[in-house]
Amino acid sequence: MDSIRGQAASALIGLATAFVIVAVVLPLFLNPVWVAFEQGRAQALAWTGFTEPELRAATDAILADLVLGPPDFDVAVAGTPVLDERERGHMRDVRGVFIGFFGVAVVLAAAALIVAARRRGAARARAWRAVRGGAVALIAALAVGGVVSVVAFDALFEVFHEIFFAGGSYTFDPATERLVQLFPFQFWQETAIVVGVVSVVLASVVAAVAHGRAAAAVTVPASTAERDGAIADGSSPSVPAAGAPR
Repeated sequence: MDSIRGQAASALIGLATAFVIVAVVLPLFLNPVWVAFEQGRAQALAWTGFTEPELRAATDAILADLVLGPPDFDVAVAGTPVLDERERGHMRDVRGVFIGFFGVAVVLAAAALIVAARRRGAARARAWRAVRGGAVALIAALAVGGVVSVVAFDALFEVFHEIFFAGGSYTFDPATERLVQLFPFQFWQETAIVVGVVSVVLASVVAAVAHGRAAAAVTVPASTAERDGAIADGSSPSVPAAGAPR
C-alpha cells in the first residue's frame, strides 16, 4: 500500500510539473507585442482591411477582455462591433478554458508542494526524480505535437477544438468574420510552435535542475535517509533490539 501511495504521489508531482511549465509559458504570449508581431506575419491588416491603429485598438481590447475581463469582447471600430455574438461567445468559451487550465495547474501545484514538503532523505530524491520525469514526459509530448503541427496542424487544431468547445461554435468564415481575420491560421500555427519550443527549453532546464537535486538528495548518509524516508512514508524507522550493537 505504501508503494502504491508513493507511486501515486510521484505521478502527482510529475503531472503538476508538466502543467506548471505550460502555465508559466502561455502568459508570455498573451501580450500585445507578440500578438502584433504574429499578426504582421499573418497579414491581419490585409485580412481585416483595418488601419494599423484600428487593428491595434481592436486586438488590444480583445486581449484585455480575455486576460483581465470582464469578457464582453464588445470592442467597436468606427462605431461597428468587431465581433458578432457568436464570435464573442467563442471568446468567452476560450477564456473559460484558460481559467480552467490555470485553475487545475494551481491545484496540482499546491498538492504537489504539500506532498514534496513531507519527503526527506531518499524520499526527497524520489520527489525530484518525479519532477524530472514530468518535465521529460512534457518534452516528449511536445516533440510529438511539434511533428504533427508541422505536417498536419489543421487536423491538430480541429481535434483540440472538438475536445474543448461545442460543435459548430468555433467555425468561422475568414471572408466575413473578424475573429479569424484578426487571428489567421498562420498566427495560431506559428504561435503554437513557438510556445512548444519555449516550453521544451524550460522543461529541459527543470529536468536538469531536478536531476541535480535528486543526485544531491541521495548523498544524505544512509541512516538519515532511511529514517527520514520512513517518516515521510508514514512508517517508523527501525530500532535496534535491546543489546544489539549500535
